[in-house]
Amino acid sequence: MRLHRNLVFAVIDALNMIFNENEYADKVIEKVLKYDKRWGARDRGFIAETTYEIVRYKRLYTEIAEVNAPYSRANLFRLFAVWAVLRGIQLPDWKQLESTPVRRIKGKFDVLSKIRKYRESYPDWIDTLAEKALGKDLWTKEAAALNKQAEVILRVNTLKTDKNTLQAVLAEEEINTVPIAKNPDALKLVERKNVFVTQAFKDGLFEVQDASSQLVAPYLQVEPGQRVIDACAGAGGKTLHLASQMQNKGQLIAMDIYESKLKKLKVRARRNGVHNMETRVIDSTKAIKKLHAKADRVLLDAPCSGLGVIRRNPDSKWKLEPEFLERIKTVQAEILRDYSKMVKPGGKLVYATCSILPEENSEQVKKFLSSEAGKDFKLEKDQNIFASESGFDGFYMALLNKIDEVG
Repeated sequence: MRLHRNLVFAVIDALNMIFNENEYADKVIEKVLKYDKRWGARDRGFIAETTYEIVRYKRLYTEIAEVNAPYSRANLFRLFAVWAVLRGIQLPDWKQLESTPVRRIKGKFDVLSKIRKYRESYPDWIDTLAEKALGKDLWTKEAAALNKQAEVILRVNTLKTDKNTLQAVLAEEEINTVPIAKNPDALKLVERKNVFVTQAFKDGLFEVQDASSQLVAPYLQVEPGQRVIDACAGAGGKTLHLASQMQNKGQLIAMDIYESKLKKLKVRARRNGVHNMETRVIDSTKAIKKLHAKADRVLLDAPCSGLGVIRRNPDSKWKLEPEFLERIKTVQAEILRDYSKMVKPGGKLVYATCSILPEENSEQVKKFLSSEAGKDFKLEKDQNIFASESGFDGFYMALLNKIDEVG
């Protein structure tokens, strides 16, 4: 591989924004890729993938390069040099890469790669916490799996098309896909491409949604004609999936504390041809109280640490803090306690997170069921999804039934 100066400099700029200015990696990549309109798909792919790889293995590379935050431009070039050497890429004769100690880099890698927290690049506290929670063997596998690049997965919008038709339409735009077992509405891209510029996307024939995330809406067992509430809707990926499962029949209420996210959801819903959805901002406790015992189904896709989706948000490893985890666990308990009141007798609730930690998942459900607020609920089933086993994001889902007063 021949390294091009303008592409490498773009990577350095991106790393500076992510590491020193604490910007989100996905937003930074979006910004940097606009530097030069002449860049082709391969150029853009190099910038994005190289940046993400260095972010992913930040701890390992900084240890090998012997650099500390805040990172000077020279230090960022040292990190890039480590990346290149470990991939067997010939370093060009640039002043920024002079005196790169190739043998020392390889030697330090051989030593550090025997230690999991360096090899897989996790902060001490995450590595210790996850091993205690999952056990050494599972966490070792999971830590590695969460460092793999996330594949591009599409969810077929069954309100407008079916899987075979969508495959054919995308193939005409030179985007090849394959189905995924146990995911009836999922298609996986054979080769990474920008699907958002396709006519199929503009026509609302699909959404980009990880295969694990696509399992959540079906877990709620919705039926056309029901009143269904997605109480932590966000930008609404699962809301739109619920709408298609309801066949646009019944009432679907998307709720969130952020009005800006619900506005984006409205745009997506129009593109998807969703007609049975309304949005409601949770700006006070009244929004929830108005719906007490009114819903057949409630989805609580709760805010969480996001440890299950590190593959697509590698910078979150370095942004996450123990204090945030403690705060979010309190929020999760409050959401379960308060929002579960919207389920009517005989109805169902799904509690879901994109975390792999039991303290955010099964332990939260257990505490809820033993509390006053959860005394009328019973656990029907739950499921842990691990990246090391599924090949997709880490998730947790629990299906709870509210006991019918008659029974």
